[in-house]
Amino acid sequence: MSLRHSVAIARQDARVFRRDPLFVVVFTVMPLIVMAFVKPAFRDTLVAHGAAGANGAEQAVPGLAVMFSFFLVGQAGWGVFREHGWNTWLRLRASWASTPDIVAGKAVFPLCMFAVQLTVLFGIGGVLFGLHVRGSYAALALVALAMAVFLAAVSLALVAVCRTVMQLNAVATIGAMALAGVGGALAPIASLPGWVRAIAPGTPSYWAMRGFRSVTLDGAGVGGVMLPVVVLLAFAAGCAAITVARFRVDETKVSWA
Repeated sequence: MSLRHSVAIARQDARVFRRDPLFVVVFTVMPLIVMAFVKPAFRDTLVAHGAAGANGAEQAVPGLAVMFSFFLVGQAGWGVFREHGWNTWLRLRASWASTPDIVAGKAVFPLCMFAVQLTVLFGIGGVLFGLHVRGSYAALALVALAMAVFLAAVSLALVAVCRTVMQLNAVATIGAMALAGVGGALAPIASLPGWVRAIAPGTPSYWAMRGFRSVTLDGAGVGGVMLPVVVLLAFAAGCAAITVARFRVDETKVSWA
């Protein structure tokens, strides 16, 4: 595996993105707008469930960040489908880059994109809506990084199993809504029905929200978020295993239609 080849592929994806970043920009600005509307309701819910002194940003900022980062999973996987649509996939395969080089290169830019999106949402959202981080900022960053790694991994796994871009978008959109709801991103986990709370730990969104909540509400440090971080990385490893088992460079992907 050549790091140089993977970096070259990632740079090309970054150049393409700079030509039309609107989709990512919209899905970064939109959650900031939604935060303003849901923060008061989240404040009442958090206080009712024992989070004294909460102002609602503790749920609104991480919850909307988690949900809208899932919406970008389809966009992240688009990098491979675009190559097929532009008829440049065969040229990429014919280059010096090996299959691991190509897969790694296609993961680098989405990883950076998710990391930047989460940083912007927590940074700007925190300032605009008064998010008070009671714990360690290093712990907050660690959870966000683990979440970004998982999102990049799941985007490649979906590319590996989906044949058309419509399948990719459908699975990513439905998955974003379902995982956000079950995992406690749309509402504090304590306010959800019992059957949802029972299955919630089986979702990566639950562990992301648990990590963020531990930092923002419970004052946790790095040690206090290691379990959510490890679980998120385990989900990422599972997605990586799917990619390794299913990804075929000679498989044709349908990008238009």
